[in-house]
Amino acid sequence: MKYEIRSVRGRQIWDSRGRPTVEAEVTLAGGAIGRACAPAGASRGAHEAIDLRDRGPRFGGFGVERAVAAVNGEIGERLAGRDVRDQPGLDAVLTQLDGTPNFSRLGANAAVAVSLAALHAAAAGEGVPLWRWLAQDAAVRIPLPEVQIFGGGAHAGRRTDVQDFMIMAPRASTVREAFEIVAEVYHAAGRIMEESGRLAGVADEGGWWPLFASNEEALETLTKSIEAANHRPGEEVFISLDVAANELAAGARYRLPLDDAELSSEEMVDRVAGWAARFPILSIEDPVGQDDVEGMALATRRLGEKAQVIGDDFLVTDPDRVRRAAEAGACNAVLVKVNQAGVVTKAKAALDAARALGWSAIVSARSGETEDVSIAHLAVGWDAGQLKVGSFTRSERMAKWNELLRIEEQIGPAARYAGAGALPASVAARLA
Repeated sequence: MKYEIRSVRGRQIWDSRGRPTVEAEVTLAGGAIGRACAPAGASRGAHEAIDLRDRGPRFGGFGVERAVAAVNGEIGERLAGRDVRDQPGLDAVLTQLDGTPNFSRLGANAAVAVSLAALHAAAAGEGVPLWRWLAQDAAVRIPLPEVQIFGGGAHAGRRTDVQDFMIMAPRASTVREAFEIVAEVYHAAGRIMEESGRLAGVADEGGWWPLFASNEEALETLTKSIEAANHRPGEEVFISLDVAANELAAGARYRLPLDDAELSSEEMVDRVAGWAARFPILSIEDPVGQDDVEGMALATRRLGEKAQVIGDDFLVTDPDRVRRAAEAGACNAVLVKVNQAGVVTKAKAALDAARALGWSAIVSARSGETEDVSIAHLAVGWDAGQLKVGSFTRSERMAKWNELLRIEEQIGPAARYAGAGALPASVAARLA
């Protein structure tokens, strides 16, 4: 049988931090092969699926020999002979085989690598690109990219409290044009930092390593960088923030060391709302911590008409958490990270739950990445509308951005750039 899984193989490879991670390879009876790699996050939500690490003296405890052994052992044995086209069935086997709520026994790094590899093998068996296999006959759009210019938080030695300072070009006509705008802003930002004596290399995801005196100075410099690249802030180019406030939480309060501030939940929302009032901010991720439901609901009321309010650590790609957040009036967008869910099917269920609520969705990479380009295909094939990969440098990031260009070319004249239409309706209306 052409689509029958003949073998599943795992191996240790290396991610963009030089740490071990898991690669899985699924081979079909018909000869098709699918391959995928597990990413890893630096700032992680307490409710997301857990990577299995060896915890020994080698590699600072980050070894993955046990996770690789799981792929080559019980996972491979249970999946052999199954139809690779049954992604829900395969993912159900992985979930049941692990038997824990968060993949802590076999490891989310083992599960996500195998789940994605099976998806690639199914597409290869059909002889079509992965995005096409996912979309089938449905219309799709090329996603609006969110691209990091300055890295901060856990991605840059906590040099800024805010984790990501990004830009978006929702009024570009194609993703190619969006990337050209991003390139100009990225390099303009580097020149400004060099001229001011604040250029200190790059952060985990390739953005400039920040040496700012305050979070607001970073926003001011990003706005100047857009202008220096001959683009209009708030018209052509907008700012997107990943506050990653869970990393700032100290009990019921938030500590912002760079601003020398300790804030209540309401004051934290006030701080972010103040930034949104002064700068062209179109998207805000995790403005409060992972369990601060009242704070997220307040942020959504205050900001949700003019910006997408995204749950990352707050939602951890979990469809049930998406629905509970909606009931509380929290968020209007979900960040989708397959390794937070552990398997492809659950990640897609979180995206579908958000879509049913009228929310927007952003497929996202992690700070520890590889050359794997799966998420570019997921963002297109699922018609997510947005993609967040990191910055506009470093090959593990550029591989994914460049894959979008290839997909746009494959689709040809019918390719549609999602642009502002990928944002929540109230936000998109402001840009119409």
